[in-house]
Amino acid sequence: MKFAWKLFLGITVFYGAITVVYAMLAHEVVGITALALSTGLSLIIGYYFWFTDRRLGAQPQDRLQAEIYEGAGELGFFSPGSWWPLPVAGSTIVVGLGLILGWWLTMIGVGLLLITVIGFTMEYSRPGHGPH
Repeated sequence: MKFAWKLFLGITVFYGAITVVYAMLAHEVVGITALALSTGLSLIIGYYFWFTDRRLGAQPQDRLQAEIYEGAGELGFFSPGSWWPLPVAGSTIVVGLGLILGWWLTMIGVGLLLITVIGFTMEYSRPGHGPH
């Protein structure tokens, strides 16, 4: 984490300097705004990494002698045979086609997408359907 926050705060300094130089030379509002927003975004990310590093302490990626397994976390549960991604993808296609063909199809697709995402999310929440 130490490298990440130092990298992003370095990018913040670079973007800040480029923003000032660009503002003095170009006098163009859109470019100055984009560079200023990039400066702010890198500052936010750098601050988050610094704050997280301060709370967590030394991480395995900060040590040269660390092993790969030290940084491995819990991977979670992945469904071995779920059919829900297929209807979610199909309803996403209907939403995309609705953006091209008409708002009525978009509304139908959004309804289908809502139903399929809820079904996908709650797949193992029903009694008797949990991981074995």
